[in-house]
Amino acid sequence: MYEVFTTTHFSSGHHLRNYPGNCEKPHGHNWKVKVTMRADELDELGMALDFRDLKAALKVITDDLDHRDLNEHPAFQRDNPSSENIARHIFAELKKSLSSERYRPHKVTVLETDACGVSYSED
Repeated sequence: MYEVFTTTHFSSGHHLRNYPGNCEKPHGHNWKVKVTMRADELDELGMALDFRDLKAALKVITDDLDHRDLNEHPAFQRDNPSSENIARHIFAELKKSLSSERYRPHKVTVLETDACGVSYSED
């Protein structure tokens, strides 16, 4: 089993509906994202997954989240744009755009500060 990962970031605002504290008020974060993919075998070039492909797929997803109010994003109309739901959203989008018989998303970690974050996986 091989694990391939990359990191990126995006900036956006949000608020947590019905949260009993300051996070109910609009505020922003410089979110950090780490995506880990798993591959069962290597391709003919000896690679699990080309970093270029992983970074390009992730960029499409994070560009859609960047510099916007996440509460207005279609993915967060029903669920709060919490770190947990953001990680799950990124995972689901990667699963749609970057999965094959050989590789698939394994884990998405989202940090809203340098000290606080959450990971999502389906394993």
